[in-house]
Amino acid sequence: IPGVKMERWKEAHTVKHCALSLVGEPIMYPRIDEFLADLHERKISTFLVTNGQHPQAIQSLRPITQLYVSVDASTQESLIEIDRPLFSDAWERLHQSLRCLKDKGQRTVARLTVVKGWNSGEIAGYAKLIALGHCSLVEIKGVTFCGKSDASNLNMSNTPWHHEVVTLARTLQDELMKIRQEQIDDHHNTKTGDEDDFLPEYGLACEHKHSCSVLLARTDQFAYEDEVTGQRRWKTWIDYDKFNELSSRNAEDPTFSFSVKDYVADTPTWALMGASEEGFDPTDNRHYKAKHHPKYTKFDETGIPTHHHDGQPLTEEERKPMRDLMEAKIEETRKLSDSCSASIVTESMDGEKRVEDPSLMFRGLVVTK
Repeated sequence: IPGVKMERWKEAHTVKHCALSLVGEPIMYPRIDEFLADLHERKISTFLVTNGQHPQAIQSLRPITQLYVSVDASTQESLIEIDRPLFSDAWERLHQSLRCLKDKGQRTVARLTVVKGWNSGEIAGYAKLIALGHCSLVEIKGVTFCGKSDASNLNMSNTPWHHEVVTLARTLQDELMKIRQEQIDDHHNTKTGDEDDFLPEYGLACEHKHSCSVLLARTDQFAYEDEVTGQRRWKTWIDYDKFNELSSRNAEDPTFSFSVKDYVADTPTWALMGASEEGFDPTDNRHYKAKHHPKYTKFDETGIPTHHHDGQPLTEEERKPMRDLMEAKIEETRKLSDSCSASIVTESMDGEKRVEDPSLMFRGLVVTK
């Protein structure tokens, strides 16, 4: 396998992190708390993902490195459609689970998996759900299409591009700010409510293009001002040694508590939102197994390519026919959808939803090197 580093190969034989996710609902395991304690004794970090259907279990959970609640839909109807929950009161359970996050002293995350055509709208609804829990972080990630199967009716058009996830993240940040401002205005007008209950401010902290993901972070927990430049800096990374020390003290004395800020670490510049590396660690080299590479590397806000695969800019003569082609496709799509939208979602008899978006027509093209 190209790119394997022997020091990492050897390092991988000592487990340091455990992600309790993907397969089933980990928080339902009757001995989950005991298992988490065992991991912490071995100095293994714990990342637990729950679908937000067991609020009591969330409430009684011991401090872990990072606790996620999946927020897969912004309405009760879409939650039933997407998650197909077992409980008839699934929507209420999700609300209760998110409220429980407020009282957790450690890192909490609202995880949004974006599925185009299914849950990429109603951003204001997502903001209202996140506001229930005052989560430390909001992780927005595009769904990964893993091929057709009987258990899923997704297709490749349901997978968003990174720039689409970035746009959604910015919109979500704006919606969260609106809620915060409404709470502040209401407090000033009515002189009621506690300022500690205001929704905290969130900032666009990190992105990772290869994972098609963006991270919103609470500024009161992870941001600080650089004393020299006066610019905002971030501490969204984790000091694992410090967490091990703190969780060990808590295990010995359950009355000992610690908070998010007690085990933060500086975010490397290459992981910050807007960095030229787009989340890629510059000490690593990307290895392509296939010979296919993106034909265009940069695009304008409408989706027209601006740079060739070799980094050279396209001329206006090269871009004009692309623009004409896209405009014609957009007009055709609008006629089919009978609306002002530039994209169209069609649903088949088996429930599969296919998204057609002309603004993406040049993004999937490749060249052979």
